[in-house]
Amino acid sequence: MQDDKILQVKGLKKYFPVKKGMLKKTVGYVKAVDGVDMELYRGETLGLVGESGCGKSTTGRMLLRLLDATEGTILFNGTPIEHMKGAELRKTRQKMQMVFQDPYAPLNPKMTVEQIVREPYDIYGIGSMEERRRRVEEILAEVGLGKQHMTRFPHEFSGGQRQRIGIARAMALNPELVICDEPVSALDVSVRAQVLNLMQGLQEKHNLSYIFISHDLSVVRHISHRVAVMYLGHIVEIAGKTEIYKNPLHMYTKVLLSAIPVPDPDRTRNRIALNGEIPSPVKPPSGCVFHPRCEHCKNICREKMPELKTVAPGHQVACHLYE
Repeated sequence: MQDDKILQVKGLKKYFPVKKGMLKKTVGYVKAVDGVDMELYRGETLGLVGESGCGKSTTGRMLLRLLDATEGTILFNGTPIEHMKGAELRKTRQKMQMVFQDPYAPLNPKMTVEQIVREPYDIYGIGSMEERRRRVEEILAEVGLGKQHMTRFPHEFSGGQRQRIGIARAMALNPELVICDEPVSALDVSVRAQVLNLMQGLQEKHNLSYIFISHDLSVVRHISHRVAVMYLGHIVEIAGKTEIYKNPLHMYTKVLLSAIPVPDPDRTRNRIALNGEIPSPVKPPSGCVFHPRCEHCKNICREKMPELKTVAPGHQVACHLYE
């Protein structure tokens, strides 16, 4: 992994308006993402974990400009892209791709595998038809599919094979950054390891950078170099995977790790139970968003949102206990 940063994010926010009444008047905002800071290095995999609804997928879509940010800065290869439009954004998107959670929905059921994987070349007008077909064959071979699969349609494949097709399409334009939004959560357990190993092989071969969004911490531990923990639109802890699994600092990170199943019927893990429910992103708590559920809550936690600060080399946490 190199030292140069392919992606830098500062103060990223996404607020969705809440409208009511016949006139659809805005009465509030869903604060889906509320001030995310992160960095991604070239050739690195950053795991982004947290409960459903914490803002993981929204963050991933903003990084690809599938959603416009309400506020914040996104630097891709040192260039700000949050306000890019037209031809400039179109050119940048060649280097940024996404692998979706559902292995079937992103695939056009009326198109053959060849047409699906070739579509990026058709859109950008790259190469002759013969060159495009040859490149499709090469990409399919990279993901474990053969020439005989090119004339088939998505419904003729298993879930794992469909995800391989989706990965092949994402790889078509030789991207530098791939956002993986729960790419193995819809697959059988027996197939997950195959797809993860495929993704790691492609990363090593093409020096890809991944942001791997997941709620499965076992999968994240397998594939990630660093892990970022997200809660209610905020990053609460970032560290290398070994450090964060052995020495979690934020209470929420400890709760998530305590919920990982132990693959041994004779062993049990001491689960940490949380009080209360996840607060509404429409009316998040004052101060630290986690304080209503934290057993170490202080007065300052109710008043001020802690900043994400470095407490050890490569280890950042947003908690007043470590200030």
